[in-house]
Amino acid sequence: MVAWVLWLVAAGVLFVIEMFTLTFYLFWLSIGAVAALLVSLIWPEAVLLQVIAGALVTVLLTVFSKPLVARFKNSRGFKDVGTEIIGRQGIVAEPLEPGRYGQVKVGGDTWSAVSGQVLAKDELVRVVSRSSTIIEVERWEGFS
Repeated sequence: MVAWVLWLVAAGVLFVIEMFTLTFYLFWLSIGAVAALLVSLIWPEAVLLQVIAGALVTVLLTVFSKPLVARFKNSRGFKDVGTEIIGRQGIVAEPLEPGRYGQVKVGGDTWSAVSGQVLAKDELVRVVSRSSTIIEVERWEGFS
């Protein structure tokens, strides 16, 4: 298989995974893979140069974008959608057991969830924390 096809596949897979994680790290890796793809089109036999170009672009994007992201998050009017879900009520769509993932509906969205308790389907829960696309929940009892 030609090198540029591999870089294109890598960039696409990383980009799709990034859409689920929303961390930007995989997005920068995806752009790095595109840089390697461009180098592979010019020098198809220089695999080491392709890897170095991809790695260099990824590192530069990571280093230089960090202050921009921090400034954006501290700007007036910025709302982190992920923190708004904490404390909200949800309903168990797929049972949860300690150490295993289940699903919880919060508002109109369905989330992958974990819990330290056994929670049955249709039980009311409270969102305790959120990390990327997974929320931690506990039984709603005692909350009002």
